[in-house]
Amino acid sequence: MFITFEGPDGCGKSTILEEVYKNLMNLDVPVIKTREPGGTRISEKLRNIILDEDNKELTAVTESLLMAASRSQHVEELIIPAINEKKIVLCDRFVISSLVYQGYARDLGIDKILKLNEFATLGIKPDMILFFDVSEKNLLDRRKKRNTSDRLEKEKVDFHKRVYKGYNYIKEKFQEDDNFHIVDANKGISEITSYCISIILDNYRRKK
Repeated sequence: MFITFEGPDGCGKSTILEEVYKNLMNLDVPVIKTREPGGTRISEKLRNIILDEDNKELTAVTESLLMAASRSQHVEELIIPAINEKKIVLCDRFVISSLVYQGYARDLGIDKILKLNEFATLGIKPDMILFFDVSEKNLLDRRKKRNTSDRLEKEKVDFHKRVYKGYNYIKEKFQEDDNFHIVDANKGISEITSYCISIILDNYRRKK
């Protein structure tokens, strides 16, 4: 199974992914965790270019192409082999993040970014998308407590507002899809973790 965790910076998805991973390991479920951009040696090098705060002149189109290139390497080198080995792959971000950040917030167009990523990923799609839905107030409160260190996190407030609107647009667009699961990220860590593990194991057992 290929499971992606999606949501804006500060929604808690990375924390929950780590908790889910540890719980599945304790249950002896074959599982790996990874992230985007990144996940492989080459993809991590591309991540460094994308997120380096010194790269202020990086254009929106270049950013989207680098994201797709990183994702392509990630899919072929790590994700597909792991799936073929019958492992659960937990991935922090995937195509939806590009639809929001580059397609919506950078105003390049969601359809264009979708087509680019369909090519980059060989058409592979997640079995489950865990969409972390959080109120804008909670998101802003959490972001104030974070040490923003990369180029995207240090974007202006207007950009992050567009990102939030973009995620709401994606939620409306995809929420009826069978693989799309909305997670109430306003709740506590233990409650969110329990919910995610429950729906993951339910799907995993049915697929077995």
